[in-house]
Parts: sequence; structure tokens; C-alpha cells
Amino acid sequence: MARWILHMDMDAFFAAVEQLDHPMLRGQPVVVGGLGPRGVVATASYEARAFGVHSAMPIAKARMLCPHAAFVPPRFARYEQVAGQVWAILASYSPLVEPLSLDEAFVDLTGTERLHGPAEETAHGLHRRIRAETGLACSVGLAGNKLLAKLASEAAKPGGIHVVHEQDVEGFLSPLPVGRLWGIGPHTAKVLAERGVHTGGDLRDVDASLLCSWFGPRGGAHLWRLARGLDDSPVVPAREAKSISQEVTYPEDLFQEEVIAGEVRQLAVALAARLVEERLLATTVRVKIRWADFTTRTRQVQLPEPTDHPVLIADEAVALLDRGGLHAESGVRLLGVGLAGLVPATFRPEHLFAPSALTDALREVLSRHGPERLTLGFPGGDRRPS
Repeated sequence: MARWILHMDMDAFFAAVEQLDHPMLRGQPVVVGGLGPRGVVATASYEARAFGVHSAMPIAKARMLCPHAAFVPPRFARYEQVAGQVWAILASYSPLVEPLSLDEAFVDLTGTERLHGPAEETAHGLHRRIRAETGLACSVGLAGNKLLAKLASEAAKPGGIHVVHEQDVEGFLSPLPVGRLWGIGPHTAKVLAERGVHTGGDLRDVDASLLCSWFGPRGGAHLWRLARGLDDSPVVPAREAKSISQEVTYPEDLFQEEVIAGEVRQLAVALAARLVEERLLATTVRVKIRWADFTTRTRQVQLPEPTDHPVLIADEAVALLDRGGLHAESGVRLLGVGLAGLVPATFRPEHLFAPSALTDALREVLSRHGPERLTLGFPGGDRRPS
């Protein structure tokens, strides 16, 4: 039975979602990322990439390269919602779906011919469905293994589909720069270039014994296999999350304890919204704080019972600031909240200090409007940040 692996990569995903939701941005350069002086680019639209803007670039440099671009903060809840649509489409073709990130995944199509027809037809159908059902473009690669499928999707960008048949592997790999081969980092590419090895074809011509003398037995054998497009790694379906977390690096250090507490509460509310959406309960709350000198501490507490209640989670997170000695002795650079010990919400306990009517109302707000529309007050009403 022929093995067929598909790699799907949503094109400029975060920026594309912003253009989808805001028609005035379509065809315009869009940069998604942190907007403060410490911010970095998460995703740039292809219109912005034409000016040299790319992921992980400092926002300040992106503004210099493309000052007329629309700079927007990320909306992860929205991106996760769209990604959920994409995962549902992928899962309808195979139970073996391995997400690599929100916008990228492998799908094992081996043996699905009886249900969906030949793998190439399936790949084209999946490609069309994602665009039709989400309004977004994706690039698809199809080949006999994960290595070749990923390289094929890169060759298909933007918005196309590329199939690598077994007889075409050598011709496909030969012209590629060695740095494009999945698993070859900048250091290895530099060493290879110093030895006159610049392309996949060059690498294929190097004897295995010579590669092993340069990079050791394991490294040399790995490069020998890469040059021939050999990869037997399986597609591993996503495992259930054991924890979730969210953290923020601030453009300016935070000093006021009430402001820090307010930020922690808002992070906790956002995580509670994810619990509600994914029908999970948490049994552990964690808080992470990093000061201006990069000193970092974490504290956690075990909850008396599993919960997805935003007020209870937020109260526990803020309490950790006091109980764990996480005071604002100097400026705070980063804050994070995490939830662990996640269990399915098959049974949700009633909480003594959280009336069920309030609980239902909070969940309704989170479900319908997201965490951005829910801000929790402080006990006593006198600690709200100004």
C-alpha cells in the first residue's frame, strides 16, 4: 500500500483572518503582533512581506520597512475558532491528524482511498473545502512522507497544491538550498556551505562516510537520509492538553500592585473562557512573574475541586501574588497565568460562594462574547486600576 502524507499550512494565517474579518484590509499590508516598543511580528500578510517584513521581526523595524501597513494586535481566541473549523475539515478525511501549530498540520491519507478516492483527488478536495468553508487560503503538499510533504507545501505557497511522486523525489530535492531541508539548521547549513555543499543535489553527492566524519555517525546518517527524501516518522495525533497558559510581556514595566493584580485577573478570565469552550475543568492554578532584571518566579495552588469558574480562578491567581511573595519590588516585565490538571467537564460542582445564576451568566458572556468583554471588579471595589 502506497503511503501518502499531506501537509497543510494556512497562508499568513493571523493576518489573513484579520483581512477576512475586516474587508477594508484586504489587499493591504497587515502586520499582526505586539504593538509596543518590545513587540515582535507574529504574522505579516504577503503584501507586507513584499517590503521585507517577516515573523519574529521587532515591530519597530517592521514600522520602518512598511510604515503604511495596518498594525493590529493578535486576537488568539478568534484564530483558535477558525483553526477549529480547519481541524474539523482535516479530521473528516483521516483520524491521523498531527497539528504542528494553529495553522499547520500533517494528515495521514494512507488507506483512505476506499472512503475518499485517490490521495491526489482527496488533497485537491480538502484544499478547495478549506477555502470554501473558511474563506481563507492554504498551501498543501502531498508526498510519501512528512519531510517531502512539508517541503511540497512550501513549494506550493501561496495558496497552491504540490504533489511529489516517488519518481520525482531526486529532481524535487536537488535544486533546494540545504537550509530548506527540514532538520538542517543555520549552523549545519553554514558548515555544509564551507565544504561546498549548497543544494540538496550537492548533499546527495557527498559520501555517507564523509558526512559522518563531519557531523558524527548520527548526524551524518541523518543528512544522508535527508538528501534522499527518506523519512519514516509517523503522523502522531494530538494528545489531550494537560495544561493551558497565557502570558504577556508589557511594553513598559508595571509597578502598581493593583495594576498587576488587574492584569492577572484578566489573564485568568481568558483562560477560563478556553476551559468553557473546550469543556474542561482545571484543578491547579499557576502564576508566573518576571521582573525588569529578568528574575522569574512561579507559584501554584491546588484547587479544592475542579472548576471553570472565572471568578474563582481569578481570585486564586491574585491570591498567589500575595501568598507566594510575588510583590512588585521592582518593575514587572511579564505576567502569566496557567491552568493544569485538566479534566473533562462531565460533572461541574456547585460552589458555595458562587451562586449558580451568576456562574451561568458568566459562562454565557464568555461563550457569546469572549474574554475581552468580561472585566472582573476587585473585592471591596477599591482596588480597581485607575
